[in-house]
Amino acid sequence: MKGYLKINANDNVAVVLADVLTAGDVVELDGQRVVVQQEVARGHKVALVDMGAGQQVVKYGYPIGHLTQAVKAGEWIHTHNLKSDLCDNLKYTYTPKSYDVEFQRDDNLRVMGYLRASGEMGIRNELWIVPTVGCVNGQAQAIAERLRRECDCSHLDDVRVYTHNYGCSQLGDDHANTQRALAALIKHPNAGGVLVLGLGCENNQIASLKEVMGEWDEDRVRFLVAQEVEDEVDMGVQLCRELVEKMRMDRREPLPLSYLRIGLKCGGSDGLSGITANPLVGRFSDWLIAQGGTTILTEVPEMFGAETILMNRAASEDVFEDTVRLINSFKEYFREYGQPIYENPSPGNKQGGITTLEEKSLGCVQKGGVQMVVGVLDYCEKVERQGLNLLRAPGNDLVASSALALSGCQLVLFTTGRGTPFGAFVPTMKISTNTPLAKFKSSWIDFDAGALVEQTAADEVLNGLIDKVIATSNGERVRHEEVGAKELAIFKSGVTL
Repeated sequence: MKGYLKINANDNVAVVLADVLTAGDVVELDGQRVVVQQEVARGHKVALVDMGAGQQVVKYGYPIGHLTQAVKAGEWIHTHNLKSDLCDNLKYTYTPKSYDVEFQRDDNLRVMGYLRASGEMGIRNELWIVPTVGCVNGQAQAIAERLRRECDCSHLDDVRVYTHNYGCSQLGDDHANTQRALAALIKHPNAGGVLVLGLGCENNQIASLKEVMGEWDEDRVRFLVAQEVEDEVDMGVQLCRELVEKMRMDRREPLPLSYLRIGLKCGGSDGLSGITANPLVGRFSDWLIAQGGTTILTEVPEMFGAETILMNRAASEDVFEDTVRLINSFKEYFREYGQPIYENPSPGNKQGGITTLEEKSLGCVQKGGVQMVVGVLDYCEKVERQGLNLLRAPGNDLVASSALALSGCQLVLFTTGRGTPFGAFVPTMKISTNTPLAKFKSSWIDFDAGALVEQTAADEVLNGLIDKVIATSNGERVRHEEVGAKELAIFKSGVTL
């Protein structure tokens, strides 16, 4: 394995693949020999040519910012000498582009899932208790604990309470977001039964929540208002027992892969994210869509600087305009709160070698592969169009992963160069960008994409990921499920009274 990589022929930097390049090491690319001038760590960038102050640095074939000082070939390029080129709202022109997709549909492929009354597929059969307001979180936990003690739940994949701090003292869009999030959670196909537990005096009244929910499976959802009964825990256990019995007869059955809806997310990135894990997930997305499945890409701030790649793959001019609104509305959200739109990546991203937001974004959007963008979803909007969709949600790992699930994803693919133990309320598969992380944090990481720089064939790694996704969809637990690290995080942006 070479200790470095030039990603695109037009790049003027190389990415270090070895643990470190030291002063005096030689980078040989395109018949050119560049002597490394200083220590450059794995995932970081080394200049391939002399460049002056103000000159653009090119990676992935796109500019990722401009130099604040001159650099010599072989020098390290990072936050000390590179700054973002990004600015406020831009004017965009629809310039459609399509790419050849390398995969064909195989109608013989099946996934073993639970077919729900809604016509959707669940890949888990779990009993969920959903508080309408944070005030009854404790009562919900008490119901779940007593149910686990007193009832045979061995046929269930889990009994889980999804606590949150919201449901009261919220206004406008914030209150609406909470209601939409809880409504989507209650109707998610990974739940075979749901108890909705209210207090009785909260803003998020069960009656109004039902209006937001629209139609639901009345055979599998129960409602309880704590202030209306003498012992809400006893009544809650009784209602859950009824659901447990109904779920006893649920069985997995072979279903087409077109039932799969998978979220695409990255977090704690490093300089290898855009070389290994994200492109791998992009190829997986292309493959799944070729099978009739659906993927959703989110993290709108991490599209800034790479948004035209997605815009030009819009399936129609309407989808293009929706994508423009998605980008510009999120910039306006930043401005409303007086925040910089183009803040640099997080400390962990910087330590891993990512310098500017456009560099992060150019790696991030690779998770969307090359298929056309068929739809743009608002927060908590249910996905309806088969293919690649974009979703309005922030970059925050917990909020974005929850948002993907709330739009209907049964599984989230989460690429990471730093590692994280968390999981959303659906299986959240951690895919490492590098092999040392996969080995060091084997209790966190489910799949190692670092094999792509360890001389493993790209198709072999992709087939391994496909097998892992199907196994997980068939019931195999991922790491965070094994330890019970499952969370719901609701997007909050407004005033709390």
